[in-house]
Amino acid sequence: MRITHGFRPLGTSHAVTIGNFDGLHLGHQAMLARLQDVARTRGLPTCVLSFEPHPREFFAPEQAPARLSSLREKAEHLQRLGIDRFHVFRFDRAFSSLTAGAFIEQVLGRTLQAHYVLVGDDFRYGAKRAGDFALLKEVGETLGFDAESLPTVELAGERASSTAVRTALAAGELDHAAHLLGRPYSISGRVVHGDKLGRDIGFPTANIQLKHNRPPLMGIFAVELCGLNGAPLPGVASLGKRPTVKGADAVPVLEVHLFDFNADIYGRRVRVDFLHKLRDEAKYPDLDSLVAQIRRDVDNAKHFLAKPR
Repeated sequence: MRITHGFRPLGTSHAVTIGNFDGLHLGHQAMLARLQDVARTRGLPTCVLSFEPHPREFFAPEQAPARLSSLREKAEHLQRLGIDRFHVFRFDRAFSSLTAGAFIEQVLGRTLQAHYVLVGDDFRYGAKRAGDFALLKEVGETLGFDAESLPTVELAGERASSTAVRTALAAGELDHAAHLLGRPYSISGRVVHGDKLGRDIGFPTANIQLKHNRPPLMGIFAVELCGLNGAPLPGVASLGKRPTVKGADAVPVLEVHLFDFNADIYGRRVRVDFLHKLRDEAKYPDLDSLVAQIRRDVDNAKHFLAKPR
């Protein structure tokens, strides 16, 4: 998959879909499947158009929702799903000021050279979100591309959406989040050096670099770690501010203690699959109390992971 940026014309026609695609849930996957079907019929490469940062992060960063996936994670998901090109526009003041008509002409027409454009039924674009599907279809006809709107995907009566996934994760409902995603929720990142406290208290951890300081879930989890050239490795993860050893304003940290594992994996890029929430974070009066709780967490995680799934 090729990753491209900005307003430089791509030089070939594409079947295009547009969106933030945060989390790549089953609703997104349905759009991508439809895009690929049309692209195969017309002999076109597929292109996903997205934006960085998320427009809501640009306009109101304190009110923006927690991200389900970083830009790199998004690209990795798209590549696994067989998309040919991922085109990213930097969402800044100039881009946000494009009129709806200019967005269609400059972005879809001139840059992406769209031959077919697929959007969701709630897609809005251009300055002040003035553009709608009727305008997209009308201008597209003059520019030579077809536009299609895909209805909302529902699962057991619930709309598959990034908001629904965030709600499930925040509530600790990992099975429900996995149902909406079509896979367990995961966080990918590089293993970096931490403060070595886990090693000092008998529970060494892999510290996974987080790209954003507002993860959509917090607590202690039974997990599997993937990406070390073998079967997934079972473990217990802590994702949060570590209130026993850090202050309330600490930056969230993702630490994974792997069972029966002793190898140097610093610098490796791995994926942590969150399978079950064990408990919320808690502040303990001393390190001995924390260590005792970690032992219980390890036992509970092993018990969960030993069950058939």
